[in-house]
Amino acid sequence: MKAIIIDDEKRARHLLLELLKTYCPQIDESIEASDLISGVELIKNEKPQLVFLDIEMPNQSGLDILEYFPEQIDFKIIFVTAYNQYAIEAFKLSAVDYLLKPVDVKELKTAVLKAEEAIKASDLSGQLNKLRHSLKQLSMDKIALEIPKGILFTSHDDIIYFEADGMYTNVQLKDGKQKTICKPLKHFVEQLENNAMFFKCHRSYFINLKYVEELVKDDGDYLMMHNKKKIPISKSKKEQFLEIVRETFL
Repeated sequence: MKAIIIDDEKRARHLLLELLKTYCPQIDESIEASDLISGVELIKNEKPQLVFLDIEMPNQSGLDILEYFPEQIDFKIIFVTAYNQYAIEAFKLSAVDYLLKPVDVKELKTAVLKAEEAIKASDLSGQLNKLRHSLKQLSMDKIALEIPKGILFTSHDDIIYFEADGMYTNVQLKDGKQKTICKPLKHFVEQLENNAMFFKCHRSYFINLKYVEELVKDDGDYLMMHNKKKIPISKSKKEQFLEIVRETFL
């Protein structure tokens, strides 16, 4: 971990630095600042994981640090001060810990360990958020199909139609394969409701309009799909389908 020590007392900074070197090996780099303004500049330039911050300093209190970071801060704070009356205010700022001078070694080790655990938790949360964002981007073009041996990520363009099969759904793919998913058709209709290429032509079918080749009005109305599958179209849905065709092609 990289740490920054912000304290106007040179002796206090050096003492804390020595304690960290001796008792906290997880901190492999420490930088010093003598006031809040220079400390804030160091934080912005050096990107530390941990900041040891004195409260009582000339010109500006260490409690004012959040004024310089209006967004969520990405470092942990341990306040180090000779005055215990600031403890409640410090913890309101979500400090990891609060140490009184002279610093007790045992308390210091405990505080650094707490900071290390908090940093790991933040890193994990950040990784999960990145994964969520990536999967959200993926979902704009793909759909996740829960198959028996895992999850199949399939492009919307690779799906010809969904067919209801009781509480299951058969998904017909462009490559000729069919997957049976243990979710009802309604699940996919709701999931793809904002995708204009998919159309529920019948209570049992949800089709990709890209693969419709012909509307046949013979022996009952049906749609001939790209794979030569005849899919029925209900009377009410046929009117919707024809309206879409007129608006788009005629």
